Amino acid sequence: MDNYKKGARIEEVINKDKIPIPNLPNDFEWMQVSAGSRMRNLLEYATNAMKSGKAVVWTGIGPSLGKAISCAEILKRKYNAHQISKICYNKIEDHWEPCLPQLEPLIVRRDIPTIHILISREPLDVNEPGYQGPDKSDVFWLSKAKENMEDREKNNRHARNRAKALKKLTDRQESAS
Repeated sequence: MDNYKKGARIEEVINKDKIPIPNLPNDFEWMQVSAGSRMRNLLEYATNAMKSGKAVVWTGIGPSLGKAISCAEILKRKYNAHQISKICYNKIEDHWEPCLPQLEPLIVRRDIPTIHILISREPLDVNEPGYQGPDKSDVFWLSKAKENMEDREKNNRHARNRAKALKKLTDRQESAS
């Protein structure tokens, strides 16, 4: 590419109408995550939107995919919310101009992976591909930890004290739900 200089870049513009999630709520907050976005700022803004009853759509393109997914998972767990995820591609064309007259201009077309994640406190269509319900894994892990502690309790007096503390914690959580 020494004989070419970079020209124009044409990117497909993403707007709210092009989000591939069907039946989007009318009033939602759209979080377009970039690689330089700070997670704390994104989550603070999205948390305020969730508190006011809005749904949140996270969008990440290319290098910001992981950050968008992490933010969506944090928000989903915090509010025990419903989620629909859709993966698609964003088209980009890079134009390269030749430095030598005998060369032809080049056009490089790329498809950049893109993710859209809807997080909502309101129930969503469970039959929609990409749907995930509220997370119940905490209950599973606490029950497994409780079983393991009970096994240890039989053989270890120190474990008995930890098992009692864990039992109190799980009993409190079970009574709260």
